[in-house]
Amino acid sequence: MSRVSTYARRYGTEYRSMLRLALPVVAAQLGQILVQLADNIMVGRYGGEDAMPLAAVAFGITSSFLFFITGLGITLGLTPLTGEHFARGERDKTASCLKHAIVLYTVTGAAITLLQLLCEPLLHYMGQPPEVVHMALPYYRIAALGIVPVMLFGAFKQFLEGIGNTLIPMIIVVGCNLLNIFLNWLFIFGHWGCPELGATGAGVATFIARWAMPLAAWLCFRFVGRFRAYIVEGRSESYTRAGFAKLLAIGFPIAVQMFLEAAAFVITSVMAGWFDDGELSISANQIAMTAGNCAFMISCALGAAATIRVSHGYGRRDVEGMSLSAHASLHLVVAWSIIVAAAMAVFNGAIPHLFTDNSRVAAITSTLLLCVAGYQIFDGLQCVSMGIVRGFQDVKIIPLISFLAYIVFNIPVGYLCGFVLGAGPAGLYAGYVVGLGLSAVLLLWRIKRKTTLMRRAESDI
Repeated sequence: MSRVSTYARRYGTEYRSMLRLALPVVAAQLGQILVQLADNIMVGRYGGEDAMPLAAVAFGITSSFLFFITGLGITLGLTPLTGEHFARGERDKTASCLKHAIVLYTVTGAAITLLQLLCEPLLHYMGQPPEVVHMALPYYRIAALGIVPVMLFGAFKQFLEGIGNTLIPMIIVVGCNLLNIFLNWLFIFGHWGCPELGATGAGVATFIARWAMPLAAWLCFRFVGRFRAYIVEGRSESYTRAGFAKLLAIGFPIAVQMFLEAAAFVITSVMAGWFDDGELSISANQIAMTAGNCAFMISCALGAAATIRVSHGYGRRDVEGMSLSAHASLHLVVAWSIIVAAAMAVFNGAIPHLFTDNSRVAAITSTLLLCVAGYQIFDGLQCVSMGIVRGFQDVKIIPLISFLAYIVFNIPVGYLCGFVLGAGPAGLYAGYVVGLGLSAVLLLWRIKRKTTLMRRAESDI
């Protein structure tokens, strides 16, 4: 009993603090998942027995995702820097972080948009059915134009999370995602006099909603006193090369890591189109990935909370506090992953029918969902571990870990099982088990080593 009470005292408060930060992020992530679900369900229903519209949206999302996730990864570098300065009470440096981020992320977003548009011809050489590529092109172009608002909103969102406020970003994201769903209804089906755009309508709706997010965030900073103070404080701070360099020094390795991880999922999704039943496998993979993202986004919320708590401890040089936060976040994500894996295993036959009326797509998806259930714990652990490492600002090693896990092992193992060994779409998912598992193990090792080194340095003082 004494051991239980000691454990409860040690972790109970930290669990509550972690969940207090994570729950608004969870709500925001659920809002994003809701949009993904709405895109897929509405377009799937629009197509009915025809799997082509859903396959086109799936390919449009997949081919745009690497650019989107790279931009998003760069913005994540702001949270640990803001958290460190905020924990030390360095208000001027905290405000300077936001000022530099707004400019840097806008310019970077424009560069990524241009790159995505220049890469459009490559879509015709990715082994997909020509009809799918043709239908996906409008969605792909519209998605490219939405990168700048995503990164601009990221400047405000990651800054707010860095100072420990996850509620305001949640309200903005959920509100704009509800707008996205309403606009889906207008533009996909052509209601209220709007043009019936089908799959392209989902892209138009997303574009408008993405621009609404930075606008809402700017209004919040403009009219809410405690946030406007950072804008006022930032006016007295000059732009410096060092300020931009520090944001990139943390943000760029995170972006590379996220790019490599996303590449494994994108390439696997592309390989799903290489089977004889191309559009069926693409649609099934998209449904399974959407369901998997529902779980992953919750893990991301816990990872974001871990980054905030660990970065604040890092700013105070509180090694024991950082270690406690890290362990608490890992406990929570393991518990969540077990629940999700069990749910997917039980309801794998029912979930596909929420998205499609095509019985062949539903059958393939049912099998893939069992595979998704199989890698849940690995996925949760590597996601939260990445958040902990970001909080330590120990980001230089993570691209190497991701390259080894996802490029050297994940993709080749998936190809081997899916095509060489003839396991089909389910075989592709074997690569995820290996890649995510290796990433989780290496990141946990890195966290342990970093914590040990910090304890040693503290004892030497």
